[in-house]
Amino acid sequence: MIDVVSTDPVEVPAELNALDRKPSASLVRISRVSGARISDRVSEELTAAIRDLRLTPGAVLSETDLAARLGVSRTPLREAISRLVDHGLLSVVAQVGTRVSLIDVREVEQAVFIRCALETAAFREACAGGEPDVTVLQRILAEQERAQADHDVAGFFDTDEELHQEIFRIGRHPEVWSVVRRSKLQLDRLRRLVLPELIKTRDLLEEHRRIVSLLQARDVEAGVQLVTTHARHVLDDLPEFMSQHPAYFTS
Repeated sequence: MIDVVSTDPVEVPAELNALDRKPSASLVRISRVSGARISDRVSEELTAAIRDLRLTPGAVLSETDLAARLGVSRTPLREAISRLVDHGLLSVVAQVGTRVSLIDVREVEQAVFIRCALETAAFREACAGGEPDVTVLQRILAEQERAQADHDVAGFFDTDEELHQEIFRIGRHPEVWSVVRRSKLQLDRLRRLVLPELIKTRDLLEEHRRIVSLLQARDVEAGVQLVTTHARHVLDDLPEFMSQHPAYFTS
């Protein structure tokens, strides 16, 4: 039975408090959908909450609290928790209970490797298929510019995802993006943590503009180099962020 009250909450850094003060920052109550198992829906919501730091690394989970917030009974909740423990997203600690797993640095490094390998390949394919249509990319850039101007970090993150996914579509391998996304849950947790700082210290929007421009020009060599550099920013700054938030990471 998992029913632990958080008496030792993990400190939430100031930048996380500024990420998103909208209602979506809380857990979403599970609605009944025909043909869908409740435990699957709970698993999906908890995974999403861990990915975007609504459930922070190291946070202690109360089964009673989670059941009330999700609007489900304990049986499907326990099934979902067991599944997430198997996937390494939750851990059971003796005398404590169930905690959200810390950000695994080795998995972050592996995810960056997978992303670089697959996205540079997609960029090459996109350049090789004739003059690429960058209409959707231009629309995404405009939305991302608005998100940056509004200090909307969650919106910036979402448009970042859309932009890179679109490169896979233009490269005629849209299904490969799902492979990338599955591999980078730990990386996404780190990105959500550090994105407010990266937006201030690195011009990510300008790099996105350059990636789109190089794709339109079909400049494979420069584009692949920039895509690689862009993807590795989180690793370049990782030691600094680990020193700032040591309780959030495990190596």
